[in-house]
Amino acid sequence: MSIRVLLADDQALIRAGFKMIIDAEPGLEVVGEAADGAEAVELCHRGRVDVVLMDIRMPRVDGIEATRRIGADERLAGVRVLVLTTFDDDDNVIHALQAGASGFLGKNVAPGDLVNAIRVVADGEALLSPRATRGLVSRLIHHLPPPVPEVPELALVTDREKEILLLVAHGLSNDDIAERLYLSPLTVKTHINRTMIKLNARDRAQLVVFAYRHHLVRPGDSLPTRR
Repeated sequence: MSIRVLLADDQALIRAGFKMIIDAEPGLEVVGEAADGAEAVELCHRGRVDVVLMDIRMPRVDGIEATRRIGADERLAGVRVLVLTTFDDDDNVIHALQAGASGFLGKNVAPGDLVNAIRVVADGEALLSPRATRGLVSRLIHHLPPPVPEVPELALVTDREKEILLLVAHGLSNDDIAERLYLSPLTVKTHINRTMIKLNARDRAQLVVFAYRHHLVRPGDSLPTRR
């Protein structure tokens, strides 16, 4: 079954370029194009969409608000959003991730990286490599709220799940975590999935945001000591 992609960008030329790349790949299919955020949300409701490539700056309804609407709608729980950015507006990248985006890409992304990103996100993972996570953390520094005395959801998280959550927040992959904790990658993925359910996080990106928002990890923290 093909991964169904929706392109949301107010520039027709950019949409055409992405469409050419995506449609040339086996197992990927562009099923719609939107020139603004409102249209993107509407098209998600009209038919099945797996991944939205969402520009941030669009008229009428921008990509951040569109991402928030998609993330808040239970009927669109299976839709993943990849934000397109030039990386020149840190605030908007953070707001998009907090709104529910699964990751972000530069508009000058290489075709192979674009295709890989779509597949990764469609598979339920988040597009947050260690390098991307470090960039996210540097942006989060100026957006961290005051510490929250108690986070009720954390009472549901086991010690093992919390341990893995902290490693996710540092940008480690499932394979890296598995090697560090002497677990199988499948076991790590199971723990992460359970943690996402308990913390009401859509994906890995939201776990990273949660960890920093609630000061479980702070910018500049080193990795926990390896076992």
